[in-house]
Amino acid sequence: MKNNPKKYATAFAACLMSFSLIGCSAQSSGQGGSTSSKEEDGFNPDSADGKTIEEVRNDLGPVPKLDEEVRLGAVSKAFENEYWRTLKEGMEVGAKKFTENGYNVSIDVKAAQGEGDEQGQLAIVQDMVNKKYTGLLLSPISDSNLVPGVEDALNEDIPVINVNDGIIKEAPNFVGPRAIENGELLAEWVSGKLNGEGKVAIVVGMPKAFAAKQRTLGFENWMKENAPGVEVVEKQNADWDRLKAKDLTETWIKKHPDLKAIFANNDTMALGVQEAVNASGKDILVVGVDGIQEAYDSIRKGELDATVDSFPLYKGQIAVEATLRKLAGQEVPRVIWTPQALIDSTNVDTPAEEIIKWSEPEIK
Repeated sequence: MKNNPKKYATAFAACLMSFSLIGCSAQSSGQGGSTSSKEEDGFNPDSADGKTIEEVRNDLGPVPKLDEEVRLGAVSKAFENEYWRTLKEGMEVGAKKFTENGYNVSIDVKAAQGEGDEQGQLAIVQDMVNKKYTGLLLSPISDSNLVPGVEDALNEDIPVINVNDGIIKEAPNFVGPRAIENGELLAEWVSGKLNGEGKVAIVVGMPKAFAAKQRTLGFENWMKENAPGVEVVEKQNADWDRLKAKDLTETWIKKHPDLKAIFANNDTMALGVQEAVNASGKDILVVGVDGIQEAYDSIRKGELDATVDSFPLYKGQIAVEATLRKLAGQEVPRVIWTPQALIDSTNVDTPAEEIIKWSEPEIK
C-alpha cells in the first residue's frame, strides 16, 4: 500500500461514504441469512452490532489521559506481506501521536516468520504476556492458534484487542472491517462490468482464515441473490501465495476459455492472477482485496481492475486508540468497524483532502 497520507485519507473518506451507501446495500443483499463457522461459535464481527470510530468518539468523548507508562505489544501475520507492514506502521503512528500529546506509550509490533507459522506467532504472544505488556493487539493466522496466549493474557488482566483477522472469540474486543463486505463490494462491481452474465472464478486464501471465508461468502452470496447469470465455475485456495494463484489461473484459463473474471481474496494473489492473464492475452477482469501499493500501481497501468482497500494505516491508529480507551476504563464496544472502499481507475488517484473527513482523536 502506498505510504502517502493523501491517498490514505482520500480513500478513507470514500469508505466513510460507503458505510452509509454501499454498506446499506450490502445489508439488503441477504448477508443476514448467511452463516459461517464464527456464527456457529457465537461470534461473528461481520454480523455484530458494531460501531465506527466516529460513533465511538461521539459516545465516549475524548480519550482520557493516562499517567502511567503504557507498553503495548502487537502481533500480526507475516511482514512479507505489505499489508501487515502497513498495519504495523499505522500502530506505530498511532502510538507516536499519543506520545506527542503527553502519553507515556510505546508499542512493540512483531510478526510470525510466515503466514503459516501458527506456533511461532503464539510463542511471540506468550513471551509478551510473560513480560507483562500493558495491552495486546493481535491479528492471528487462524481463528484458534492464539487462543492459549489470549487466555493467559486475560488471566493476567492484560487487555486484548483482536485486530482485523483471524477471529479470536475469547478476545473482549475486535477492531477491523466487515470482511464479508469485501466480497460484496467486488461482486457488485464485477457484475456491473459483466452486465450480470458470465463465468467467474475465486482464488481463496488460507482455508482456515476468517477473512478468506467471509470474503468468499460475501462474493458468492451477492452473486446468487443479485446476479444469477454470473456463474462461479472454479473456487480453490492458494494460501495467500502469488505463485500458487498464478498457477491456478493458468489451469483455469485453459479449462474455461470463456472465463470473464477472477476474484482473489487478497492483492498478492490477485497480482499472481494478473500475471497469468497478461501472459494468456485474454481479456479477464481481475480483482483483489487489501489495497497494497503494487495493486494501486497495477490499476494505474491498466492491468489489475479493482481492489478493496481497508486502509491498515488508519486501522492501526484506530486499534491503538481503542486500546488506550479501554486501559483508561472506558466501555469500548465489542466490535469497532474500520473503513474500506472499492478502488478502481476512477478513484485510484483521487486527492485525499478533497473527500476526507478523518479527524484525530480528542484527548482530555
